[in-house]
Amino acid sequence: MLRTSPVRLLDDRHLDEALAILDADPVSNVFVSSRVHVAGLDHRRLGAQMWGYLRDGRLTSLCYSGANLVPVAADDQAIRYFADRARSQGRRCSSIVGPVGPVTQLWNALRPSWGSPRAIRAVQPVMSTTSPPPVDPDPKVRRVTMMDFDILYPACVAMFTEEVGISPQTGDGGVLYRARVAELIRSGRAFARIEDGRVVFKAEVGAVTPHACQVQGVWVNPELRGRRHAVHGMAAVVDEALRSIAPAVSLYVNDFNTPARATYRRVGLRDVNTFMSVMF
Repeated sequence: MLRTSPVRLLDDRHLDEALAILDADPVSNVFVSSRVHVAGLDHRRLGAQMWGYLRDGRLTSLCYSGANLVPVAADDQAIRYFADRARSQGRRCSSIVGPVGPVTQLWNALRPSWGSPRAIRAVQPVMSTTSPPPVDPDPKVRRVTMMDFDILYPACVAMFTEEVGISPQTGDGGVLYRARVAELIRSGRAFARIEDGRVVFKAEVGAVTPHACQVQGVWVNPELRGRRHAVHGMAAVVDEALRSIAPAVSLYVNDFNTPARATYRRVGLRDVNTFMSVMF
């Protein structure tokens, strides 16, 4: 990396500037912003590094470097310097995620040294709404409690494996994933319809800021698909999230997942951006 690099490792002295950048696009930046709003920029609390690109002494772009590498408000020049820094330290992330243009540029710069990814999701529409859903919410979808953990957890594993292509229990036997599911339940951000001891529909609100939240982990039991559980279940999640979590609800979805995109449109979500994910 060039010694004259304008990229700096940020700390809480830069917090107000970083939040201003993140909050300028609260839906697209909700993943990174949610962590910064809670933990600040100190890497020990954040669990990741936050790199900042300075132009003329002013912070203009960010790059979150943790389990995910996420560029924020990064133009061509910022991406070149973020790629230099990522290349110099070697790959530490499991994915590169963010708006399709910056992620494409970042990946093109890193590909020669980082090697082949496990998968690339090149087009992932970001969808959002600030309005109550136009369809009836499923009244049987509710917040899950820790008493439901043993019923919900296998459904979470099934969803993750189906979506990502690997089990979240690989490596540590699921210790970290179990902890994350439990955290979402305890925070009141896990929702499900549970009948006869099995999950019919589930979804979680993973990232939350004062301005937006992001739904993840949407899943319908394979034996019960095609019965509109997803439409009315998502309506219940969106309705409650708007009421009690954040003023905007968002998610991102693979472009090839036509049924899911149709479901989200029926619930009132509309495309607002396009993401790309490079997964290792």
